[in-house]
Amino acid sequence: MAYNFLVVDDSVTVRRMIGKTLALSGLPVQEVFQASNGREALAILDANWIDLVLTDINMPEMDGMEMVRAMSNDEVLRAVPVVVVSTEGSQTRIQELKDRGVRGYIRKPFTPEAIKGVVEGILGGRDG
Repeated sequence: MAYNFLVVDDSVTVRRMIGKTLALSGLPVQEVFQASNGREALAILDANWIDLVLTDINMPEMDGMEMVRAMSNDEVLRAVPVVVVSTEGSQTRIQELKDRGVRGYIRKPFTPEAIKGVVEGILGGRDG
């Protein structure tokens, strides 16, 4: 089984870097969807099967916090694992995200190994 990922960040460069990291991770990747904010991400989640979301917090239109809240209030979407990739250092916000079901947190700037390690840690337990 190959995985579908959704990368949500207002920076095209960051989205491409995370996408490339996933492609080179050795994990079976079917597709990497991209969104520039939470609103676009929710539309993609509504239309596609996504195995894991990697999202920034600070974005225009709908930020990562709002997106995670919307996902946690949806019966289907709350089961999709979310990993936050952000410069956000506030322990309060990070704790709130974890309370809402966020499975991992990676601080920017990140290394490809950090992305790979967290994603493998979450998806590794599934039969692929």
